[in-house]
Amino acid sequence: MIQQVDFSDVKINDNFWSPRLVKYTTTTLPVCIDQIENQTGRIRNFENAAKGTGKHSGIFFDDSDVYKALEGIAYSLINHPDATLEKKADEWIDKFAAAQQPDGYINTYFTLTGLNNRWTNMDKHEMYCAGHMMEAGVAYYKATGKRKLLDVCIRMANYMMTVFGPDKRNWVPGHEEIELALVKLYGVTHQQKYLDFANWLLEERGHGYGSTGVKGQWNPAYYQDAVPVKQLSSISGHAVRAMYLFCGMSDVAALKHNTDYIKALNRLWDDVVLRNMYITGGIGSSGHNEGFTEDYDLPNLEAYCETCASVGMVFWNQRMNQFTGDGKYIDVLERSMYNGALAGISLAGDRFFYVNPLESNGDHHRQAWYGCACCPSQISRFLPSIGNYIYGLSNNALWINLYIGNSANIPLGQSTVKIKQETNYPWNGLVKITLSSSLKKEIHLRIPEWCKSYTIKVNGKKATAQNVKGYAILRRSWRKGDIISLNMNMPVEVVAADPRVKQDVGKRAIQRGPLVYCMEETDNKTDFDKLTVSPKTTFQCDFNKELLGGIETIKATNNNSSIHLIPYYTWDNREAGKMKVWIDYAQ
Repeated sequence: MIQQVDFSDVKINDNFWSPRLVKYTTTTLPVCIDQIENQTGRIRNFENAAKGTGKHSGIFFDDSDVYKALEGIAYSLINHPDATLEKKADEWIDKFAAAQQPDGYINTYFTLTGLNNRWTNMDKHEMYCAGHMMEAGVAYYKATGKRKLLDVCIRMANYMMTVFGPDKRNWVPGHEEIELALVKLYGVTHQQKYLDFANWLLEERGHGYGSTGVKGQWNPAYYQDAVPVKQLSSISGHAVRAMYLFCGMSDVAALKHNTDYIKALNRLWDDVVLRNMYITGGIGSSGHNEGFTEDYDLPNLEAYCETCASVGMVFWNQRMNQFTGDGKYIDVLERSMYNGALAGISLAGDRFFYVNPLESNGDHHRQAWYGCACCPSQISRFLPSIGNYIYGLSNNALWINLYIGNSANIPLGQSTVKIKQETNYPWNGLVKITLSSSLKKEIHLRIPEWCKSYTIKVNGKKATAQNVKGYAILRRSWRKGDIISLNMNMPVEVVAADPRVKQDVGKRAIQRGPLVYCMEETDNKTDFDKLTVSPKTTFQCDFNKELLGGIETIKATNNNSSIHLIPYYTWDNREAGKMKVWIDYAQ
């Protein structure tokens, strides 16, 4: 089992990510706080619930947005201590605690609309909200050592376990999340009952216990409730719910050594990645169920690809990598992170996509906020924690999964391994890794799926490495001052879709390194819909530091015409216009 190296031990110093993290602190978090406190009634719901008076405003699951934003604040405090921000978080937590009922229940919607109606509808997100509160409570406890919210979470978990569990009420949460959150609660409390409760909730699915969902209906496929989870072989229904389910299954499987879960997760991964994933790492092709229809149905203009689902793909694929040490999972994590998830926020850090299509007629734009604001709050907790995905540790190896400039102090028993990465990734495939301390472990360098040729040098001399499951394994006794140079060739790739994806027949996509590219009308004003690529197309790359925060552009030249391409994550940051990822291909 590979353990992630926590982002609190990783200081990112990187030309690509550092400006985004600064913008997150200066813009994204303040936007989220302003929306929660001033523009919407989300924080007011807690104030009203504490007083027992007033109306509930917004949607029944709006509490979760506040918890996710608080989780983001906790992560920000770890990297950038800020007394004013911590004071704000403490004020929120006081309001949460005041809104908790004497029996431990906390949910402002039912407190303000009638506690007699709680636990009457499995799709009212009571456990979902509780799960996001637990994730925030654990994060804030780790960031500050303060227990107030953690204790609120413990009381809510204990209360739920008096109502549900073996020989009590059956329950199938309509929106998964509680399962992975209970495992996090177990992680800090070491109370076995929370892990067991997470396992029990997973086992409730697929036995006919689900009832009373949207409009009184319960669609087992939509709610991932058609079969017991260990029998799952194909993804169905709502994409984000499925991601959280698979994360919960992964967490429980790792701790309880449940091989049936692991087998199911392997089947599910093949189904998602090979038959239901966009080139951007986005999932969920349909807006009508925010999820899936049939295999290989991947429309571009109508693609749903919820930002939350792309972040969910990062969460799930990291867990799958921790089981197996297989680089294919980090390949998908990286694809989702740099394309599907990163597109979800504007370059200015103040506007958000809920839906991420692969084609636009010029009428799809990021918004300042949403009535259902799960995606802005999701991004607000994801960005400050990207350091979680760079390194891993196992008994015999240090795993380097992502290439992001950073300095890390990695705890290793009684000692610390100091390591530094320097790179201009994702624009360039050259990575310099310096060890500032000795290390008696193998180093496993991930070689991305897109990289067809690379060289490795140790202290300036070419090194040979065994390639296993997408990792180049370097074995030696590492000393302070050792330098590893990994140079990955990063050509432009012309990608064809699986021929069973009918929407992409006769089209090609352009990719370079981990980045998927697209063409925007603002760069291609003449004959936008008639431009093509062909086997004779030549490609020229050029770094433009003045454009879209500094990007590598690609110029595709075809006889007398040319196409100007930009990374997909940067689209819709200039004037409105058409966009597409999949370009007509002329044989």
